[in-house]
Amino acid sequence: MGKPRNRRFRKRHWLAVTVGLLSLPLWVDQAVALSVTVHTEANSTPNAPVGLVLGTSPTTRGHANLFYTARIEAAARLYHAGKVQALIVSGDNSRESYNEPDAMRADLIAAGVPGDHVTCDYAGFRTLDSVLRARDVFGQNHFTVVSQPFHAERAVFLARRHGMRAQAFAARNPPKRTWIRFRAREVLARCLAVSDLLLGKGPKFLGPRVPVHLRNRP
Repeated sequence: MGKPRNRRFRKRHWLAVTVGLLSLPLWVDQAVALSVTVHTEANSTPNAPVGLVLGTSPTTRGHANLFYTARIEAAARLYHAGKVQALIVSGDNSRESYNEPDAMRADLIAAGVPGDHVTCDYAGFRTLDSVLRARDVFGQNHFTVVSQPFHAERAVFLARRHGMRAQAFAARNPPKRTWIRFRAREVLARCLAVSDLLLGKGPKFLGPRVPVHLRNRP
């Protein structure tokens, strides 16, 4: 009689473990979301010395990337509202033919942000890299992250866990059919972010300090 009960116990044990493992990504996702407030109005966003604009490709499949366009608009809006005194545009420039930071800088200048107040980070290959390089390369321990809400939440979560003062300002989401698959992918990205924290992972590259030129406050 003992063996059938033992088998039932083992089945229940493994079922509980399986359910726990499957639910862990959702738990991590909610823990990150609940730990960060995302500001949606520039005028009510607290001041910070700089805005950290997270990079993405300007185009996708030959068309304008709506995620990119919204981040540029949000960053320009935040700067013109006087809520940040400079912008760091952080993205991928791992090959000569692909340069996210220069594209962002050019589009921000076209949106009326002075070029002297836009600093390029060419080694923002991952969100973790962008956040840590903002502090360790560009000397900024207090900043406002600019990206879509789900992405900005993760960046702020990482920054705060590394002892930085960070807050989130939301770029608008594209239509639901466009961003929903990215939101699903974000659940896994948040699990990876927690793993990076546990393992003490750092950015791919650091380098010498780069100055950020701030606009004079009124």
